[in-house]
Amino acid sequence: MFPSPFGSVQQLYIGLFETGILATALGESMQRIVIGFTLALLIGGLLGILIGVSKIADETVGSLVVALQSVPSIVWLPLALVMFQGGEAAIYFVVILGGTWAMTMNMRMGIKNVQPVLLRAARTMGYNQTELIWKVMLPASIPSVLTGARLAWAFGWRALMAAELIGRGGLGRTLMDARDFFNMELVVAIMIIISTIGLIVEYFIFSRIERKVLSRWGLTPTAA
Repeated sequence: MFPSPFGSVQQLYIGLFETGILATALGESMQRIVIGFTLALLIGGLLGILIGVSKIADETVGSLVVALQSVPSIVWLPLALVMFQGGEAAIYFVVILGGTWAMTMNMRMGIKNVQPVLLRAARTMGYNQTELIWKVMLPASIPSVLTGARLAWAFGWRALMAAELIGRGGLGRTLMDARDFFNMELVVAIMIIISTIGLIVEYFIFSRIERKVLSRWGLTPTAA
């Protein structure tokens, strides 16, 4: 019941390089999170633009999004299992919901916080509503979009692990199998993989993109 660090590292090596159990599970989970995360960005981004530029949509759909944002994504799992008969689509459904609302609210905030002087200047130059959105509002809201993408990834990754606990394949299902066989060292090994993926995505992808974006938008101090 109390796994040793050496045993956990040993299980990590065996699962990744000898039996391939963890390597296969990791591949399945990464495929799911990439697809779910991409769809969450698209759906959340479009929904955020809609409620950001439309007062009616903000007062109706926007209020609904705020309410849904407070619902943990794992709560949707029983409904997803009934709707999709416990198939692969149920996992994607939970992952997408896990990231969509965070992306929506941050996109909305980015659109709402565009400086009025930029909008007035664009209108003076003859921009129509579509050009205002794509050439002014979206570029100006990139920092908020990045924050939304980061939160969407974090929430989607957690939702995926929870959904896989009672799904098929992936790191979450493998973790449950290890628990059923009382292999606590393998459980810890899977936890190491989950946290390592989170660190890699945060520090090697989002942090680098954030530095470039903040520098490009003049939001970070430069050395004299």
